[in-house]
Amino acid sequence: MAKCEHCGKKTVFGQNRPWSKKATNRTFRPNLQVVSLYEGGKKVRKVLCAKCIRTLAKSE
Repeated sequence: MAKCEHCGKKTVFGQNRPWSKKATNRTFRPNLQVVSLYEGGKKVRKVLCAKCIRTLAKSE
């Protein structure tokens, strides 16, 4: 399942609402990226959303 391993952000469902107000279903997907990080001296691959990647980069 598409899910950020840091914050838990995942796909949510909603609706398109055009001017005619005819609702059609759609999905909102997080911007997930595979990133290599060092945790405890080991290189680990994680699936993170773009917001978490930015936050982790700022904290380093």
